[in-house]
Parts: sequence; C-alpha cells; structure tokens
Amino acid sequence: MKSSKWRWHLDEVFVKINGERHYLWRAVDHEGEVLESFVAKTRDKKAALKFLKKAMRKHGSPEVIVTDLLRSYGAALKEIGAAGRQETGRWLNNRAENSHLPFRRRERAMLRFRRMRSLQKFAAVHASVYNPFNQERSLSTRPNFKLNRAAALAEWRGLGAS
Repeated sequence: MKSSKWRWHLDEVFVKINGERHYLWRAVDHEGEVLESFVAKTRDKKAALKFLKKAMRKHGSPEVIVTDLLRSYGAALKEIGAAGRQETGRWLNNRAENSHLPFRRRERAMLRFRRMRSLQKFAAVHASVYNPFNQERSLSTRPNFKLNRAAALAEWRGLGAS
C-alpha cells in the first residue's frame, strides 16, 4: 500500500434525508481539501472501516490521522493496523469541522436531500468544485491570491467548455 506524508482529518456530520438521520463521513487533508466523502446510515465501526478502506484505496495511507473522540475511528484503525497513527485532541480536528461549513451553506440553499444517492453525488461534486477555489487567503499576498484564483477559474471554465 502506498504511503503519503499527509495528515488527514476525519469527521462525520449528520444530515437528514426525509426525516431520517444519516451521516456524511469526510476526509480532509492538511491543506483543507476534501479527499473523500461517504454517506452511511450508521456511525459505527463498520461504517468507519468502510470509509477508511475506501479513502486509503484511493489516496494511499496517511502518516497521521486526526479524529475526534468517536470510538468507531479507534476500532476501525485498530482493525486496519493504523491505531498508532491516530491523534485526537480538543482543537486538532478543526480543519475537518470547518470543511463542513460550505457544505452546510449549499445544503440549506438546496432545501435538504431526499435520497442517499443524491447526497453522495452532491458531496462528491461539491468537493471537486470547491477544492480548486479553496485557497488560504492569509498564506499569500493579494496579487498572488488573485492570480491563483484567476487560474483556477480559467481551468474551471475550460473544463466546462469541453
């Protein structure tokens, strides 16, 4: 299995679909880009394991995995053999928590979801659209930020034209 020097932040957020509670599991890298999204009806070890395996198959194995105190992560990581890479702490997982905010804004604008499949598709598309435009404003000068933003927009328009 390929390994990366990345630091992943994992979190889950509940989403109501037709009045039923479902969970959107998300993996965010150290730069704030959403790597993987997974919708499940439960918040247990089985769902965490399925999510982790899917993410690791696609993106390799990270060096550090930051989670909240949900015990399902620990159990799933123990089964995979990556329990030593897990970090938990009071504010360590803020990057993952903050990644839910743009998703919640779009969810409110769409007036909720009606099916699990539509939520899964929306989460995947939202991440692929949001990631190129998500640039840490404080890390670069204004001219560089504007150049990067214009380049991302030009690339996006080029993708839409083809």
